Amino acid sequence: MRTPWAAAVTMAARPSGGAAARIAGGWLAGLAAAALVLAAPARAAAPQVVAYYDGGMPVTDIPVQDLDAVIYAFEEPDRAGRCAAPSPAQQRIIAQLRELRRRHPGLELLVSIGGWDEAPEYSDIALSAASRARFARSCIRRMIERDHFDGIDLDWEFPVHGGMNRSRPQDRADATALVRELRAQLDALGARTHRHYLLTVASPAGTWQEGGAYSVGESYDLAALVPEVDWFNVMTYDMNTIFSPNSGFNTPLGADPHDPEPEPERSRDNLTGAVHYYEAHGVPANKILLGIAFYGRGFKGVSARHAGLYSKYTGGYPETPWKTIVSRMLTNPAWVRHWSDTAEAPWLYNARRHIFFTYDDPYSLAIKAAFVRHEHLRGVMIWVLGEDDARHSLLRALVWGLHVQHGAP
Repeated sequence: MRTPWAAAVTMAARPSGGAAARIAGGWLAGLAAAALVLAAPARAAAPQVVAYYDGGMPVTDIPVQDLDAVIYAFEEPDRAGRCAAPSPAQQRIIAQLRELRRRHPGLELLVSIGGWDEAPEYSDIALSAASRARFARSCIRRMIERDHFDGIDLDWEFPVHGGMNRSRPQDRADATALVRELRAQLDALGARTHRHYLLTVASPAGTWQEGGAYSVGESYDLAALVPEVDWFNVMTYDMNTIFSPNSGFNTPLGADPHDPEPEPERSRDNLTGAVHYYEAHGVPANKILLGIAFYGRGFKGVSARHAGLYSKYTGGYPETPWKTIVSRMLTNPAWVRHWSDTAEAPWLYNARRHIFFTYDDPYSLAIKAAFVRHEHLRGVMIWVLGEDDARHSLLRALVWGLHVQHGAP
């Protein structure tokens, strides 16, 4: 059964295959036509569009007109438990980002500190009041006062367990204390400068991480973080990776009863389940940014049954940006496109190479945008700028879906 937000994005916008020009341009034309019939509740304010930037494209090419905030990734802690000094190359990028903000008033710049395996020091940093204060003070002096970012994004992957970095059982409580210390010092600076500085947390959603089954509640006391942060950058992608028992979708919208994944993982390993989990644990909708992937991933050695879906596999297929998917995979007849009405997402199956590949396209992202509006979420977070095609097809589909109102695009 189709979800109401998916049904709203009508068949006028649904792709039917074809060459790359029709894949990008045709879908977007279909989305514009669907605007005439889309019905969704109006919002007092348009949802936010926030995107991570890791240097994957020139700063001058960032489609800033469609963005509310850019998060520069990544800065890192150093071995002394302070924010590391940016390299000369990073300093040049930071200066370019500041110039971008100057030319586009209203754009906010944040800096993300951490990453998947880039911050093994976090457990030590968060361990004591003194180490937390030292880290917060160094980051604020360097990133806020000197480099003039508007805020800090904490990307600790992950407290307690689930990631590649060092961890301790007490990390969950220490992570809360670290966020509170950052908030207190940012507010103290704000009192002197008469402005508000942003603090966000990049937080997980997928239930299969390093070491097996996982829940974000094991790493973070979400309810305790709510008063301290402006929003959560919820990583509602990587729902199925090489840590998962079977092949599956990267960003499924809903749970599939045919998915052999055990419970509770099956109910949570999708965007709807993840959002409801956050809300059930005290996070209001207006502090949730839904994570959007501008890349796909795959599984090798899958069964031909169900075109590779929910199959055992022998290894992972590399993450692939949308610009490569649309130019090299969707134009190659060896990659056959399929669609799931439950996941509300496409996948590709390569029978000769026994590969299942999961990704988002403009149509599936328009559905996700409608979901954001239907659930009254704060907006979306994109990983990562530089992976869209030259026409910004994915971003344009998102923006259309987030901002269209009943009867008017």
